[in-house]
Amino acid sequence: MHATNEAGGKRRRPRAGAGRLAAAALVACFALVAFPATAGGFLRAQGKQIVDEQGNVVLLRGIGLGGWMLQEGYMLEVQGNGTQRSIRARISDLIGPDKSEAFYQAWRDNHVTKADIDALAAWGFNSVRLPMHYELYTPPVSEEPVRGQQTWREEGFRRTDELLSWVKANGMYLVLDLHAAPGGQGNDLNISDRDPAMPSLWDDAANRDKMVALWRMLAERYKDEPAIAAYDIINEPNWGFADATDKHGCSENGNAPLRELLVRTTQAIREVDRRHIVVIEGNCWGNNYRGVLDAGPWDDNLVVSFHKYWNGTGRDTLKDQLALRERWNMPLWLGETGENSNDWFTRTMATVEAEGIGWAIWPLKKIRYNNPLQVQPNPGYAKVLAYWRGEGAKPAPAEAEAALMMLATHDIRHENNIVHPDVVDALLRAPGDDRSVPFKDHRIGAGGGTIAAVDFDMGRNGIAYRDLTSANESGKPDTGWNPSKTYRNDGVDLADGADGLQVADMQPGEWLKYTFTVASAGRYPLQLNGSRGDARVSVNGVDAGKATTARPREVTLLEGRNTLVIEAISAGIDLQSLQFRPLTTASERK
Repeated sequence: MHATNEAGGKRRRPRAGAGRLAAAALVACFALVAFPATAGGFLRAQGKQIVDEQGNVVLLRGIGLGGWMLQEGYMLEVQGNGTQRSIRARISDLIGPDKSEAFYQAWRDNHVTKADIDALAAWGFNSVRLPMHYELYTPPVSEEPVRGQQTWREEGFRRTDELLSWVKANGMYLVLDLHAAPGGQGNDLNISDRDPAMPSLWDDAANRDKMVALWRMLAERYKDEPAIAAYDIINEPNWGFADATDKHGCSENGNAPLRELLVRTTQAIREVDRRHIVVIEGNCWGNNYRGVLDAGPWDDNLVVSFHKYWNGTGRDTLKDQLALRERWNMPLWLGETGENSNDWFTRTMATVEAEGIGWAIWPLKKIRYNNPLQVQPNPGYAKVLAYWRGEGAKPAPAEAEAALMMLATHDIRHENNIVHPDVVDALLRAPGDDRSVPFKDHRIGAGGGTIAAVDFDMGRNGIAYRDLTSANESGKPDTGWNPSKTYRNDGVDLADGADGLQVADMQPGEWLKYTFTVASAGRYPLQLNGSRGDARVSVNGVDAGKATTARPREVTLLEGRNTLVIEAISAGIDLQSLQFRPLTTASERK
């Protein structure tokens, strides 16, 4: 994705148990959804669609394993230079190069495991995109014993084999993605771990030779693997070929060097593998195809990838890509998108799937909250970050090693991650369902009960809740839809209150919906706990009148499933909880 250097603010630690409970419900829900399995054999491009060997259309719903083979600083809350090589240098400064190598081995051992892939399949994803760092497969040109000859490293191939086995065990597809090409493919340094002091991919022909040779080797190794969906041969090129001041190639019109490399790489793959799809990406982070396809496709099994971040979600935002598809009769694939709110995810997936376009969200996990899994780092790592920011003392080597190894051996593992069921729901269920579903299994007994205000339903803005700022369509990285950056990824503002996390600063017209189960029908006094203000209450679609946080209001509930909507009338309401007091009988009301 586009590298970001957002400053990380203070965050309340999310409640891991809540996510686990809701995630269990999601597994049961998505188990009913049928997704294509790899039993259909090799995928291929057929006209504007991706199909299996039986001609069945396959819509890829996937996720990118960003941060595993290639770290980006923002995923680790590292500010400033976020290339992996700069992070590694900082770690080596703290604990030495040998222990730094041990850290990275542990990182690759634990960041993605079979448990992660099992969970993805259980939730309903049918594919995985692997962002590869070339240095795990082959050394840099400058380290080759004989210039022009290629040597190979088993680390990358071994880990790819292992990931493939996990994917196959779950009936999923794997897309291989060269995320960091030899020398680096652009001026967005973080995404390719580029060292600007060394020749780039475009500056040195030896780097391009190495890239082509790597893809030939990968194709030779995986040519008979139908679970490999495609080869995504270069991630997000961003380079001004005609004008060096056009840093990311967004104004480039020719793109001749990019086309030449794409054609050459495809030809090398086809020398050993005629069956796998080749995915191509344009300049300007994958989206500028001017000159790339002007002379037409060079292979009959190509897919055009594009990436989508921080813009609108309507069909009009796809006009350039749809025009390419129409002109060249080629499938489209949204190879990378994400880093936004749940409502943005749902609207985007609904739009692309309506056009028959598959997708891969980015990423599976990081320290921040707006992805299916969230890494919760140990307190010692905060001290490491403070030192790197220049805000704290340098940790002693033993202290730094303990914190970093805890991060790499414990914190990043699937079983220790926080599950965000609202994100999964936004990607897989909500795009095709105009209903809300409970975030938790709320139950109200005869003795009453309490629902935390932050545990409102999951679903689209306008269906599960209404918020005036539900997504980022500004064209640049931003998290304004939820300034607290915690717990939920919806547009609803959350903040710390006296009694824990609460819904904050509700504005007139904003509302929250709660679905819950009641043991016994009757009238229950409802107390809205929070800052003083007026709200309108609706129960099971019926207006129950105005309520205030100052005193309870009786509401009539049915046995079984009920819904309740709280709509702000006053500005600036903070809502902590909805408290249902014990059932009131007719005799008690007299």
